[in-house]
This record gives sequence, C-alpha cells and structure tokens, in this order.
Amino acid sequence: MSLVSGWTGKTAGALQAALRLSNEAFAQHLGIGVRTVAAWHKKPTLRPQSEMQRILDTALEQAPPAVQARFAKLSYKTSSTPGDRLSADPNITSALDWLDHHAGWQPGTSRREVASRVQRVDPHDLELRGRKRGRVDQQQIARALAEYYGNPSGLYAAGNGVTTSILTRPDWLDLACPLVASNDRLNLTSAARPAVTLDNEAAGQAAQRLAETLALGIRMVDMPIYQLLSTDIHRGELGGTVGVSTFVHYALTMDLLEGEFVDALTTGTTTHPLRDRYLPDLDSILNLSDRLCAGGTLALTAIARPADPYRGPADYVLLVQERSGHVVNAARRLAPIPKGFHQPLTDYRADAQIGATLRREIEEELFGRDDVDNTVGEQRFADPMHPSRLSEPMRWLRSDPSRMRMECTGFGLNLVSGNYEFAGLIVIDDEEFWTLYGGMIEANWEASTLRQYSTLDTDQITHLIQDVAWSNEGLFALLQGLRRLRELGGGRVNLPEIEWETT
Repeated sequence: MSLVSGWTGKTAGALQAALRLSNEAFAQHLGIGVRTVAAWHKKPTLRPQSEMQRILDTALEQAPPAVQARFAKLSYKTSSTPGDRLSADPNITSALDWLDHHAGWQPGTSRREVASRVQRVDPHDLELRGRKRGRVDQQQIARALAEYYGNPSGLYAAGNGVTTSILTRPDWLDLACPLVASNDRLNLTSAARPAVTLDNEAAGQAAQRLAETLALGIRMVDMPIYQLLSTDIHRGELGGTVGVSTFVHYALTMDLLEGEFVDALTTGTTTHPLRDRYLPDLDSILNLSDRLCAGGTLALTAIARPADPYRGPADYVLLVQERSGHVVNAARRLAPIPKGFHQPLTDYRADAQIGATLRREIEEELFGRDDVDNTVGEQRFADPMHPSRLSEPMRWLRSDPSRMRMECTGFGLNLVSGNYEFAGLIVIDDEEFWTLYGGMIEANWEASTLRQYSTLDTDQITHLIQDVAWSNEGLFALLQGLRRLRELGGGRVNLPEIEWETT
C-alpha cells in the first residue's frame, strides 16, 4: 500500500486506532515513551521528527494487512479536506440524501447547498461562537428553558438552588432497578413512524450543520439509534417500546435545538424557530409517538479502592469526564462516564435493553475497546460483546456477578432537545479491581479530560455538584447516583445529603 508522506499526531493516532492499542501498548509497540503518544493526541497537527517518522513508517509496513486496511480508512478520515469528505465520505453522503428527501429537494441540491455554505464558514467566527456558548452555563439553560415552557411542574431540582431541564415525576426517580433481563424490558417494535418534512428554515439549518461539521472536521456517523415510543417505568422495572431511527435524522433536526437556544441566550434573541417547530410546548415533548425522541443512558461509576497510606481510608473513586470538542453534541460539558446513545450493535432486539448500552459503553469509554465504537469503523463481528471478545477488566468483572452491579436510578425527558435520559449507577465493590486494573482505565476520544473524586471528600463532591459546567442530563445522573450510593456505600462514603424535588 502507499504509505503516508508525512506523519502527524492525527495519522499516528489513526495507526494506533488501527492496531487497537492503548496509549501504553502503542508506546511499547513503537519502543517510545507513553508521553509522546499522549502528546500526539493533544496536538494532532504536531509533526514528529525524522527518526520518529521512520519508526512509524516501519510500524505501518510491518502491520498485518487488516491493520493496514483499517489505517487507510482511518487516516483518510483524519486528513481529508471538507471537499474530500463532501464527495467521498459515505456518512456525509447519507446525510445529504436524507436532507434532499425530507426537504423535498431534487437529488444533488443539498450537496450544492452545503458546498456553498462550507466556503462561507469562517473558523474564527465559529471559535468565537463556541466561546460565547461556553459562557452559558447549565443553570442559565435550565432556567431559560423553564421560562420558555411556562415554568412547568415536574422539573428535577435539588437543594442549594440546583435546577435542571429534566422533566420527570416521582415514580420515575429512585428506581433502584437492576439492569438485568428480568427488570430491563424495553421492547423493539416496527410500527410505522410519522413522515418528516422540513420547511425552508429547518432545511437551511440542517445544511448549515453539515457545512460546519465539514469545516471543523467533526465526526458524524450515520448509525442506527433507538427512538423511544412509549414508557412503562416504575421502581424496579423499566418497560416501554422503542423503534429504530438514524443519527443523521437526529443530528439534522432535534440536535440543533440546543445550539439555537444557547445562541439566543448569548445574543439576547427571543426567537427560536426550530424549537417552535419541533418542541413548541409540553404536549409535543410528552407525545413520544409523534416525534423523534432519541436519547441514551449515562451512569455514575463508583469503584472501590483499598486504604492507602498517602490517600487515606478505603473509599470509592468517582469518574467524571469533560466531553471532547470532537463530539457533535454536548461538547465541553461535564458528564459521568460512561455516557452513550442508546443504540443497537448487531442484535437489535436484545440490544434494546438499557443495560446492553451501558455494558458496551464501559468497554468503549473506560476499557478502550474501539471495535464496539461504530463511529470508528464498520461493525463486522456477529457478537461484539461475546465473552471471548471482552477486555481483560470486563472479563474479570463478568466472571463473578457480585463484582459489579448496574442499576437505573432515574428517568426523565430533557427539555434541551426532547431526549430521553436513563440515569444509572455502576458500582464495583471488589477493591481488587482497582489494584489490578485501575491503571488501565483510559477515556476514549469522546472525553478531553477524566477526573476522579473520592466518596469520602464531602467538600469536593459538594463543589462538583455546584459546578455549572455540567450538562443537564449529566447533573441529573450525578445527583441520582449519589443518592443511591449514599444508601449502598457504607463506611466508604461520606456524601452530602441530596433531596430532590420536582418543581
């Protein structure tokens, strides 16, 4: 195959992804320091020195054909220009076809429209807009959305002025629902969906989203996602029905609402044409069967640690991520880890369980398995979560059911984009896990940073709760997880008391 003419941090990262190696394993494979690998991820435009270029050349030349094929695909994605992606990226082509169809345009119209808009995108303007959006915090968004919808009852809040945009009700909270087959019972249906028609405003905003995605080099993969059609949720059991939609449908419609709303807050604008179209009132939010209600699950992860002469007594470590700027949605917001869209891998009916998504996200976001990340490559395995394919840490956890428990702690609908949110708690009680595998936990590309907090540090946890950098769904999952962990944690926890209310 033809080798790259000059390595960058991005293409080195593509080789690492093609080899399916962690930072440490990739460094060992090349015979270099792990800090060098980390620097490539932090500085994707960095060009290694000539000696390092030769090391990377040799690694690629000696790689098996399957690895070379994966590298070719991944390196194309990392180095292609907006024009290249517009003409050759199958996911962008899928989005353009979807837009042509649902806007009632002639085939090829959206391609010309997006190409024209890409030429007018100013990266400096986007950077400035991003900074302005970053100054709008979670509490401002929650309060403004409450005002837009007439200060409805049912919004999740806690003490000390903490409010969210999560619409819920008491019987959707403190669910203590084990995520096992007997309790985790969302059912897949193939019922027909309402037709989607975009007016000029909606089609124009969808085209602009694609233009900015291309200009900024953001990943967009047209993967299947579950849409929620009905719910039957109460303590100890998750029920309801889901259908299957596509990420492109979501990205070009409902996912535009948050950006529009935050931009209005930064400029003082009082008009929200897309929100007025898609989610104008509470009835439209609650009427799941007549709209696209995508969403997912996110869980507070608590891992038992043994006593340490430097750190102190035995505790749980809590993991919190800051979402990367490379994700299409919720960039730069705090969230528990793991967090993911509820979507199928290969078994659409079995994967409808919320626990199936959480198990997959643990493998992907904590244990570094990119072969279950369908934003990286096509899924070719019949059973990606087969015991023989599990990572070493997950295999250790699954070998004894008592080593890890997963629960759903709450459910709600997010006023930001109408998403459904299943909040969860993952508890690893066997402290041997941290001793064996704590050093192998590494967030994937969706996180820019990973922070840890001790469940014995009440002050730090209190400050964490009050951090306005949270996403609304992230704060919801954090608070519900802390409530449940306070009940379960015994002497390993000294958590603040959290009392929820639905205002």
